[in-house]
Amino acid sequence: MKVVDSNAGVSAPPIHHRAGLSFAAAALAVAAMVSGSPAAKAQDASGPTAPIQQLDAALLASMRAGENAPFTQRYAILAPAVDQAFNLNAVLAAAVGPGWYSLAPNQKAVLATTFQRYTVSNYAANFDSYDGQSFRVLPQTRALPDGDVIVRSQIIRRNDSPVEIDYVMRHTPAGWKAVDVLTNGTISQVAVQRSDFGSLLASGGAPALEAGLQRKVSTLSNGALA
Repeated sequence: MKVVDSNAGVSAPPIHHRAGLSFAAAALAVAAMVSGSPAAKAQDASGPTAPIQQLDAALLASMRAGENAPFTQRYAILAPAVDQAFNLNAVLAAAVGPGWYSLAPNQKAVLATTFQRYTVSNYAANFDSYDGQSFRVLPQTRALPDGDVIVRSQIIRRNDSPVEIDYVMRHTPAGWKAVDVLTNGTISQVAVQRSDFGSLLASGGAPALEAGLQRKVSTLSNGALA
């Protein structure tokens, strides 16, 4: 597991037999952890913690698949869980800021597609190795004045202190979805992205942002997703 984006520029390694077995085992693990285990069945599937528990299961499966599994296979493990856990359109709109609402529908659609690939790629690049880590979603949630709810979670590391990752959850017609991530309980992912995206938008509007996100995807995937 990394804590920064990968900057390597080489293509993904070829699929080996062991990597294929690792991917199959990881996929089965996600299925069991999300829908088959007694703990998962006992959870309120409509509650704000359930999407984060499912995301954590996929992250753990990606880590256990390991660095020998091709990037595209780890991406395939994570994409459904990321789509289920996040309201990515709301995250993107907040990161772009007020200018989002003046963009043409086709520009929004292109940006939304690329932002989804970037988000999944970011997780696949950073959760690619396993060293005894586990995830814990705390049962206590905190309600915000606007109706959103904060779900607290931790990455438990062997011989190191836990990493706190909190999710701002919003109830939507499709259920509870994350609209922001707070690292160490305070650092807003949306705020960081707004600063990053702002410079790209200022340099060339939506096309510049889309091109910048495409470059990030290529870098994170080591060229596997060009």
